[in-house]
Amino acid sequence: MKFLFVSNYINHHQIPFCNAMYELLGENFGFLQTQPMEEERVQMGWQQEVVLPYLYKYYEKPELGKKLIADSAVVMFGGVEDENYIADRLHEGKPVIRCSERLYKEGQWKAISPRGLRKKYLDHTRYRHKEVYLLCAGAYVASDFHIVRAYPSKMLKWGYFPETRHYDVDNLFQNKEPASILWAARFLDWKHPELPVEVAKWLRDKGYDFHMDIIGGGELQEEVEKRIADYGLQECVNLRGFLPPGEVRKAMERADIYLATSDRKEGWGAVINEAMNSGCAVVADHMMGAVPFLLKNDLNGCIYRDGDVQMLCRQVEELVKNREHCRKLGKAAYRTIVDEWNAENVADRLIAFCIRKGFLDMNDLCRPADWKESRFDGKEDFPDEGPCSKASVVSERKMFSLLNGKR
Repeated sequence: MKFLFVSNYINHHQIPFCNAMYELLGENFGFLQTQPMEEERVQMGWQQEVVLPYLYKYYEKPELGKKLIADSAVVMFGGVEDENYIADRLHEGKPVIRCSERLYKEGQWKAISPRGLRKKYLDHTRYRHKEVYLLCAGAYVASDFHIVRAYPSKMLKWGYFPETRHYDVDNLFQNKEPASILWAARFLDWKHPELPVEVAKWLRDKGYDFHMDIIGGGELQEEVEKRIADYGLQECVNLRGFLPPGEVRKAMERADIYLATSDRKEGWGAVINEAMNSGCAVVADHMMGAVPFLLKNDLNGCIYRDGDVQMLCRQVEELVKNREHCRKLGKAAYRTIVDEWNAENVADRLIAFCIRKGFLDMNDLCRPADWKESRFDGKEDFPDEGPCSKASVVSERKMFSLLNGKR
C-alpha cells in the first residue's frame, strides 16, 4: 500500500474522492474504516454497507489494519478521535497527512484550557517540524491550529468533495422553478432551521410569490412546525421530512436558491458543494467552514454575517426580485465546482503534492504516461489557489470583512 486514508467510516461525501484516488493509484490506494456507521446516519439515508475494492475494516481485521498503517508510504488521517491508530507512525517520523475540521467550533476562547493545550501539544504541536501536514477542512481550521503553534507553513486548503454532476447547463436552468427556495439539514439548534421560516415570513409580508421546501427533521421539528403555523405560511412552505441524498440532490436541481444557515459549529457543510453543483444561488452564513473557500460574495453566491437575520432576508429578497442575477450566481457556482472544487481535481493535486514531497513517485500511478508530472506552476509545492493551496491564517474577527473586500 502506498497511500492509505484512515477515517471513522466511509460515506457518500468521501466516496467520490476515494474513487478518484483509486482511479489514479489502483491497488496502491486504500481506505481503512475504523468503526461501523452510526445508526442515526443510516436512518438519514446514508448507506451503511458498501462494496468497494479499496475498502478495509479495522474493526474486523485489526492486525491487517495495523500493518497497513505501519507500512503505507503515506497515511491520510482524519475523522478519528483515537490518536493511537497513528501514534507509532508519528513517533517514527513517517509521513502523515492529517485532515481536520476546526478545533474550536464552540469558540477559540476554549484554547485557554491547560488540559486542552496539553492534549493539542501531544497530538499536534510536537510534530510541527516532522513530515506531518494538515488538510484544513474549513477556512477557520488554520486559525485554530495557529493558536496551538502547529503545522507552520504546512496547512493546505481542503474540504469535502461529494459527487460532482455534469449537466447540460441550459437544461438544468430551464427546469428550475422560479423563486424556489430550498433548505436541507437536521433540525438542530446550530443549523438554525428557524431561519428559513423567518425568510419565508419576510418574503410573504413583502408580497413576493415564492415557494420554499424544507427537508430534514430532528429535535426542533415541533418548534419549526409551530412557527410555520403561527405565521400562516402553510401555502408557501412545505416540510418534506428526511429524504435520501439522491432525492435531496433532485430538489437542489429544481431550486433557484439554497439557504445554508448553520453557524460556527458547521465545520464544513457539504450541502454547499452539492447546491452549487446543482446551479443554486447559495446564501450562506459566513461562519460555516466551507463558505470562505467556496463562495465569493455576489459573484458565485451570497454571504451574510453570522446572526444577521435581516441581512440574510435582504439577500434572498434581492435574488427573488432579480432572477437574472440569481441565475448568474447559480451558473458561476456550478463552474466553481466542476472546474475546481471536485474530487477528481483534488485527488490529482494531492498526489502531485505527495510526489513533490517525495512520499510517492510516478511509478506508483496506474498510468504514469497519462499524467503530467508538473502539476503546479513554478517551484512551489502548492497550487496558487483552490484545494491544496496554502491555507491562510485569518482570524474569525477579520474573516467577514475579508470576504466582503475590506481589509
